[in-house]
Amino acid sequence: MIILYYESRKLVSMVEVFKTNVGEVSEADKLVILLLQYFPKSKINFDLHDCDNILRLDGKDFVTEKVLLLLKENGFICKVLE
Repeated sequence: MIILYYESRKLVSMVEVFKTNVGEVSEADKLVILLLQYFPKSKINFDLHDCDNILRLDGKDFVTEKVLLLLKENGFICKVLE
């Protein structure tokens, strides 16, 4: 699910929500640090209390496919939440 935010017809930010199998806070912390290296202007967080272990990215310079690939390369399942 992508949510787009516009201000005077200019894209301000978009939010992408992912379902993951990340279960530990320590894993989530490491992944946030990794993702911020690729998307430094984004806000990134996990909600591990949600049944889908949600990952949220809020920004305008991230690439969904790269997020999916980075998590997969680090041994995690990650799917765009629809």
